[in-house]
Amino acid sequence: MLRRSTCALLLVAATLGGLSPPRAAAAGIASQPLFRIERSKNASVVQYDARVHEDGSLDRNEPVDAYWLKLASDGRRKELNWLQRHAAYGFDVHWQESALELEMVAPIGRRVQIVPGGDGWEARTRIDGRTCRIDRIFVQSIERRVLPPKVEYIDFAGREVASGEPCAERFVPD
Repeated sequence: MLRRSTCALLLVAATLGGLSPPRAAAAGIASQPLFRIERSKNASVVQYDARVHEDGSLDRNEPVDAYWLKLASDGRRKELNWLQRHAAYGFDVHWQESALELEMVAPIGRRVQIVPGGDGWEARTRIDGRTCRIDRIFVQSIERRVLPPKVEYIDFAGREVASGEPCAERFVPD
């Protein structure tokens, strides 16, 4: 469960601009979209992409790339800054036999698996008790004058792996 202080830190980090320089593109590695985190604050999103070699394997050094798409302004890519990577939108990687697991820094109540599927790699998690491909995660928050924003809820949306049916779940922090 998300604690109020953690939710506040998550959204404070979300309001800060990125300070990291852009990462240099590696030769022979392509990006494949996985999922995004949208916020009620504005249209900008945090995009998560798989970094895939020409043979279809995930890059062992940096298998997933997370960055801003500044849709609220000019649509450009912007790297996450240190605070955003370590307190809000970052993740730890746990390699498994044929996939990897992302443990999100923000306590969203579930892990995300990156597995082969479709035409490449896809992000999966449990949504409403079912194994689903993640399309998006939406964070609804209340902006406050003096205090950091407060997370009201987090919506998960995707498609069930077995049936392709839409799946959705709302997580309300305590």
